[in-house]
Amino acid sequence: MDKLLYVSMTGARENMVAQRVHANNLANVTTTGFKSDLEQARAMRVLGEGYESRVYAMSERPATDTTAGTLISTGRDLDVAIDGEGWIAVIGPDGREAYTRGGELQINAADQLVTGSGLPVMGNGGIPIVIPPAEKVEVSSDGTVTIRPLGGQAAELAQIDRIKLVRAEPGQLFKGEDGLMHVDNNRVLPVDLDVQVRSGYLESSNVNAVAEMTSIISLARQFEVQVKMMKTAEENSTAAARILQQS
Repeated sequence: MDKLLYVSMTGARENMVAQRVHANNLANVTTTGFKSDLEQARAMRVLGEGYESRVYAMSERPATDTTAGTLISTGRDLDVAIDGEGWIAVIGPDGREAYTRGGELQINAADQLVTGSGLPVMGNGGIPIVIPPAEKVEVSSDGTVTIRPLGGQAAELAQIDRIKLVRAEPGQLFKGEDGLMHVDNNRVLPVDLDVQVRSGYLESSNVNAVAEMTSIISLARQFEVQVKMMKTAEENSTAAARILQQS
């Protein structure tokens, strides 16, 4: 097989992989607390007979951009946004502890405090937070959840639990297929009492829609170039076969 054909074929394939990353980022531009995935292409040598003079591109997702998004005021008591660095601990779909910045909290049918996607929010005791029947539920800046019981006076408040807030070192977290952040080897992060939240706010996605659209257009043009290279390889092979037939 002509190496040119292999190089162009792998290039087109990796362009499609990169397109999926940027398309997913763009699709989540309005998702609360979403962190965009980074994507890069790396040159890889084509091994085989002769000199290793040709390379092909390999797309990879080296990390996730964890920079904070813009805080948006909602005025809703159960909407919380991390003020600065930090993460909210939740129980992921696989039952393991995971982390998110999506603070659109609500109370489900089982009286559990959950995220907008229905994931139970963990308390400092390592178990989901359960909210008893209440007239009002509030979250303070340190993550403490307080309620005013049904029929209680305005000043009659009860502290239920405290949302588990954690802080991670750079590069310590990675995004799983569930869209949540995890720590390697199923480890969990300890509670960080210095992490603060702002009640009545939500953190927007940190996706730059213009940059993602530009990347998608650029990758589409690169894909077209790779297809043209494959066509050129086919034409070269046909021409070489015709010359051999004449000899």
